[in-house]
Amino acid sequence: MIPSAIKQYSQVAARTSVEEADPHRVVQLLMEGVLDRVAQAKGYIERGELAQRSEPIARAVAILAELRRSLDHEVGGELAGNLEALYDYMGRRLLESNLKNDTGLLDEVMGLMREIKSGWDAIPQEFRRPQGLRGV
Repeated sequence: MIPSAIKQYSQVAARTSVEEADPHRVVQLLMEGVLDRVAQAKGYIERGELAQRSEPIARAVAILAELRRSLDHEVGGELAGNLEALYDYMGRRLLESNLKNDTGLLDEVMGLMREIKSGWDAIPQEFRRPQGLRGV
């Protein structure tokens, strides 16, 4: 009963956080979601719980797809194109890691995402886009 209630609370809290967030924060939440899911998958592989690794990897791949869809190529230009290619690459590496149970590939994806996220986090407030506009 208690684990179920905690899970439900977490889902409601996460949904509320996204609904109240500005577009910049939504992208941050998506990036955090990738990092969290990849870390979960890595833990499953390290503990030998291989059957459980696929779900968080699939969710991370889906989040990367959402990040790709959020790119604004008109405004972001070359940067948006580079991010699209990088998100695609990371998705392929996650799928490969799922096939091979390779935590090194998961570490690679986490490193790339941390680097992208640190750049995103460093954008000064005055350069963040107003509510309702797409991310880079």
